[in-house]
Amino acid sequence: MSARADTRTFSIKEASALTGLPASTLRYYESIGVVRPPSRSASSGHRVYDEDDLDVLMWVACLSATGMSVNDMRQYVANSVLGPAAAGLQVELLAAQGRRLEREAELLAVRRRYVQLKVDYWKAVVAGDEEGAATWSASAAELADELRKAK
Repeated sequence: MSARADTRTFSIKEASALTGLPASTLRYYESIGVVRPPSRSASSGHRVYDEDDLDVLMWVACLSATGMSVNDMRQYVANSVLGPAAAGLQVELLAAQGRRLEREAELLAVRRRYVQLKVDYWKAVVAGDEEGAATWSASAAELADELRKAK
């Protein structure tokens, strides 16, 4: 959409500050089709973002914060143009991202357990507890196998 006379407009610097996305990322997302190019100033040729542009950029910033792939973000934005007709597609995209995040959370929990086992091992070493150190070491070795398989 082009900037309307009654709508506030924003420079790329302002859009960056408002969305939390660096200007380089805004230009990148534009170049690969995640977002449509904003209008340009007639006098300077600089990018001019309107409130609709900022709304889309905020969606993209939030989706990016979830770790969503650029391809999925591109599809999400493209689907949004279809409105309610794309609701099912949006649900599928977001549900798939939810599943990826769940898997990441599970892997993160395993890595965290491994670190804690190593902390416990070294605490046992410091305390001179050879039996405890051996137990913690064996537990860490078992979990290390799980970590290797999880990749």
